[in-house]
Amino acid sequence: MNTIGSQGSPVTPEVWEQQEMRDALAARDISSVYRLLRRHGVSQRQIAALTGQSQSEVSEILKGRQVMAYDVLARIADGLDVPRGYMGLAYDGGTAMRVVGPPDDPQAEEEESVKRRMFLAHAAAITMGASVFGQEQGHWVTNPTQTPARERIGKTDVQQVEAATKALRALDYQYGGGTCRDAVVAQLSWAEQLLRADAAEPVRRRLQLALADLHSLAGWTSFDTGMLDPARNHFGKALQFAKHSEHNELVANILYRMGRVYLHYEAPNDALKLFQLGQLAAQDSGSALTVAVLCANEAWAYAMMGKRDQAMKMVGRTKDEFARADFATAPDWVKFFTVNDLHGMIGSVHHSLAGIEEFRAKHAPLAVAELIKCTQGYESDMKRTHVFGLSMLAADHIRAGDVDQGLRVGRVAFDMGEGVNSVRVADRMNHMQEEAVKYQHIGDAKELADDVQQFRLRTGSPHFRGKLAPGNPST
Repeated sequence: MNTIGSQGSPVTPEVWEQQEMRDALAARDISSVYRLLRRHGVSQRQIAALTGQSQSEVSEILKGRQVMAYDVLARIADGLDVPRGYMGLAYDGGTAMRVVGPPDDPQAEEEESVKRRMFLAHAAAITMGASVFGQEQGHWVTNPTQTPARERIGKTDVQQVEAATKALRALDYQYGGGTCRDAVVAQLSWAEQLLRADAAEPVRRRLQLALADLHSLAGWTSFDTGMLDPARNHFGKALQFAKHSEHNELVANILYRMGRVYLHYEAPNDALKLFQLGQLAAQDSGSALTVAVLCANEAWAYAMMGKRDQAMKMVGRTKDEFARADFATAPDWVKFFTVNDLHGMIGSVHHSLAGIEEFRAKHAPLAVAELIKCTQGYESDMKRTHVFGLSMLAADHIRAGDVDQGLRVGRVAFDMGEGVNSVRVADRMNHMQEEAVKYQHIGDAKELADDVQQFRLRTGSPHFRGKLAPGNPST
């Protein structure tokens, strides 16, 4: 028997299984949850003690105040010993919720090149205006297991989805996708059931847009934890919802992110095609900042392909678009692209060119100059991004001949990176490690190279197959 509260008011596990309680939990209607607990003899004081809230907060909730913040919902679930899955918050031992396909999905047997072509065809069809719902999607798109549908939803339900996505994205930025990916996927399981409920048309369209953004975050956190196929699945679904919502800014965002996945796996040609598709949506959106982001990533793809002239032309266009961008009217998703990120992307282009022997002498110092400007501007809530920038900066200091400074920066990057739950962090230290290995006769260089090697063995992406990982500080 569970006993809630110091006065011994019994709340057995069966209470959470009662239909009225399950409906309230599924709707995240905390007011109803608290009222039902009161019927079982749980006082406001006991609820407050268990959930970490003040009695006045509990009283306000009982009177109807909505709770939408993801961290507060999670704290309430944990404090009351509610299975998190009943509220669509995260996987746990008592709730086997599934949104992606099973581990033995036959798609795992397909060749990666085939999957890339299928995704590109899917993205091209959506971007160019094809009808996407209900059509054949390809084996790489999985269907989520459905959860019980609600009868009707309103604006508040969609606001909960948006609030949770915002909170989870903040966790991803600071601590890595590994800290929140399960919660993102579970949030999707809760949110997608809302599609089957009755709703006014404006609410339904806003819900589709919120689901597009949440699927995009699921794709990004899957990528950050080394799960390539689930990432592709979620980005594919995100494209469908975004296009159906006629939201070109988000279409551009999703294509940009999937292109970044392919850059990380050293497939710049495939990445470039997605960036170019994204550029079509960016142009249609009318946002110069969105266009700048796509231009910057096209430049990076060209640099990885060794096409220096095309890369530098796109850098020039990136600067021009950025200069005329109106941040006040820019879409929310692209507002991360500040002047720091502009320097970071330009530094990434020079970094990739500096990795090619014939371009090293010219581009390594240019990379250092840009990356210093970039890394000096990052705040503590962008830890993963900061590690990416420092790792590249360390490599480029060494490439430019300043070995001691490169090793000092590399040590900072490594120490910071150990606190981020992201396999990409381990992957993106590879260039830093490669440069340090060249100076193994120096004790600090050998120690750094060995530490990175061990770190990559512990946390490296299983899909990476030992290839060199490109680096870019932009998230």
